[in-house]
Amino acid sequence: MTTDKPTSETYSPGLEGVIAGETSISTVDTGLTYRGYAIEDLAEHSTYEEVAYLILYGELPTARQASEFRQRLGAAASVPKEIIEALRRIPKDTPSMDVLRSAVSLLAHWEPEVADNSHDANLRKAERLLAKVPVVVAARQRLRTGQEPVAADPSLTLPANLLWMLRGQKPSDKQVHAMDVSLILYAEHEFNASAFSARCVVSTLSDLHSGITAAIGALKGPLHGGANEAAMEVLQEVGTADRAEQWVRKALAEKRRIMGFGHRVYKQGDPRAVYLKQLTAAVAAETGNQDMERMADIIEAAVRSEKKLPPNVDWPCARLYHYLGLPVDLYTPLFVVARVVGWSAHIIEQLDNNRLIRPRSIYRGPAPRKWIPISQRSE
Repeated sequence: MTTDKPTSETYSPGLEGVIAGETSISTVDTGLTYRGYAIEDLAEHSTYEEVAYLILYGELPTARQASEFRQRLGAAASVPKEIIEALRRIPKDTPSMDVLRSAVSLLAHWEPEVADNSHDANLRKAERLLAKVPVVVAARQRLRTGQEPVAADPSLTLPANLLWMLRGQKPSDKQVHAMDVSLILYAEHEFNASAFSARCVVSTLSDLHSGITAAIGALKGPLHGGANEAAMEVLQEVGTADRAEQWVRKALAEKRRIMGFGHRVYKQGDPRAVYLKQLTAAVAAETGNQDMERMADIIEAAVRSEKKLPPNVDWPCARLYHYLGLPVDLYTPLFVVARVVGWSAHIIEQLDNNRLIRPRSIYRGPAPRKWIPISQRSE
């Protein structure tokens, strides 16, 4: 017999529609805005470093503030040799997100202010972590392919440095722009699963690195950040544009879930996907990937028509990263590179006005029972 007593409380699976807090960082109520600025304007006119500053500090930087921010990021863009050695020793077939999660946790041991949860200390830690995560991502990728890590170039922007450290070659302006825009669009997204995970962790008065580590664990899942990798796997399975129509019709008839479509919040379409689709198509034309764009368009049209599901940001971004020559296993770690700043802002906001996050549940288990000695228990 189970307990099924009446309750006045409302249960919302997955916390859908539940208001779990207040934030001044971003909102999806009017498209997607960061600190009041539409992501379309930021992607068109700003840079990732400017947007990172905006998310952390609440305002776009002045020329002096932007220069000083760049200098601080450049100075922090290195990791202890022990971290590189740990990356070298982790088995090569370990998923990149698992490696990155462990590396961020390890970085806490070399963070001089790790236990200081004051507002200013958390801002300093956030900046340092923002600079170090690209170093870890690039170093791990090179080590697993038999190459030595490339040191960061303090004169480069964060997106340019990321591509430089991955390849050991200075990227073109167009490549930097494409990476810049993708990082801007992935930088922040209100109370998503990973941001909420980070807020839950630090609501216990844990530290920033613990919150970021938990967020990476949440982002790894294919229903969250891992969706960009799953979207690329769909395109690789289809192969060519002339196979797309038959493939998508068969997949829909079999009720397969096609990753890269639909969103818990955006019912009429993801504004990030709308903006990024144009850039992705332009990069496809420059890199000779028009066939994949045609394939993606065919799949998108069918899913929109049959399932009424528009694409989310992972659908065009997976292709963009492919056109930039980046391996699929890096797609979600690149999401982390972008989102560290958003998570950090949520952690800081939570700690600035903290209350322990401790929801209740509706109990559906057995009614109260008396203890039975083991000799009287039946098989």
